[in-house]
Amino acid sequence: MALMTGDQYVESMRKMNLQIYMFGEKIENPVDNPILRPSLNSVKMTYDLAQMPEYQGLMTTTSHITGETINRFTHIHQSTEDLKNKVKMQRLCGQKTAACFQRCVGMDSFNAVYSTTYECDQKHGTSYHKNFLKYLEYCQKNDLTVDGAMTDPKGDRGLAPHAQADPDLYLRVVERRSDGIIVRGAKAHQTGIVNSHEVLVMPTVSMREADQDYAVAFAVPSDAKGIYMIVGRQSCDTRKLEGSSLDVGNPDFGGMEALIVFDDVFVPNERIFMDGEYDFSGMLVERFAGYHRQSYGGCKVGVGDVLIGASAVAAEFNGAAKASHIKDKLIEMIHLNETLYCCGIACSSEGTETASGNYLINLLLANVCKQNITRFPYEIARLAEDIAGGIMVTAPSEKDLRDPKIGPVLEKYFKGVADVPTIERMKILRLIENLTLGSAAVGYRTESMHGAGSPQAQRIMIARQGNLEEKKALAKAIAHIEV
Repeated sequence: MALMTGDQYVESMRKMNLQIYMFGEKIENPVDNPILRPSLNSVKMTYDLAQMPEYQGLMTTTSHITGETINRFTHIHQSTEDLKNKVKMQRLCGQKTAACFQRCVGMDSFNAVYSTTYECDQKHGTSYHKNFLKYLEYCQKNDLTVDGAMTDPKGDRGLAPHAQADPDLYLRVVERRSDGIIVRGAKAHQTGIVNSHEVLVMPTVSMREADQDYAVAFAVPSDAKGIYMIVGRQSCDTRKLEGSSLDVGNPDFGGMEALIVFDDVFVPNERIFMDGEYDFSGMLVERFAGYHRQSYGGCKVGVGDVLIGASAVAAEFNGAAKASHIKDKLIEMIHLNETLYCCGIACSSEGTETASGNYLINLLLANVCKQNITRFPYEIARLAEDIAGGIMVTAPSEKDLRDPKIGPVLEKYFKGVADVPTIERMKILRLIENLTLGSAAVGYRTESMHGAGSPQAQRIMIARQGNLEEKKALAKAIAHIEV
């Protein structure tokens, strides 16, 4: 089986024995939990779309390992066309969910680990690439959702991993056995882990020799013994417990993050992809970050399409669609959104082949892409809030709108244009609230800032890859400067 249906995916997650905690309680049935289920639905959409004939060209491709048709989220990029199709697929998924659909990080991890293990083996004579190929084939054949886990808690940012007061603040190897390793630590901000079959762990920073125990990459099932997850809070998350599809804004889809704790987890030898090769930790981090920063030029653009559309609908329902300043704001939102898409396509088009044979994006342009993502969605959100009006955050609940006594009063006084029922106006305003201020702000606005690295992380990479010396030489040549 190389492709699962959405329903099969849901049932596969139901069979997992995930250890999930939320609001101080263990969640016994995460699949049907009203707070978690919208995030599961977002992942489910990546399976549903792959079954639709009109989207199969984007959502599926051919495995270079087996020759079978696979979901593109499990693919190793074989060309710049693959890189561009990845961005187009992510935009589509964003359009269909208006949320984080969570499989990007696994795909980006696959491609970073693929090329890094190959080059590590070439230097050190290890067999990590062989291990990873076997693991990748397993994920492709079973169409698995994999959480790529890179971000450690980090503790004191001024200290190296080995120098932390608490050595567990970076995930590390605590025991090496003949059949594998024991790891301990945690990974933070893990989008989609509660909906993932597997977790693929990578180091979070470039390591030095003293940090060898922290230079580790591996994969284990998400329900492996010793793994548990603590779900992060989101704004408006408990609205999902109230039974109102209107008040949550996006009733079907969402995203969810968690802290993953590895409490002395055993990793068998065949699932290890780095163990002590600190000199390749930086390469793995840099390549994963590049792929993931490229991803934002697709997924955030797709969600942006929905937010722009919602703003235009709100303007119509408010009776303001013909105002010149509203038209200009919508044009600006489109301009910013398409600029982000241009960055995603550009870094893909300028991709190059690695020694392992897969394709790596242009790292400079990928970092420029993500740097813009840290800014433009904030402006798009600001303009959306401007167009929507203050009622977006002062509107009453659905219970009030449905109340036999005060409901008619609200219908009367919160009416926009005469032929649009007040409750329909409220629906679009709640969607905008969800995307800009509510639970989905984690998957759009705030995640645009910190996902795939903070703005400063991109600026460091831009400085490193910007080749300022070459630019200085160009200027000197034009000016005939010989010094």
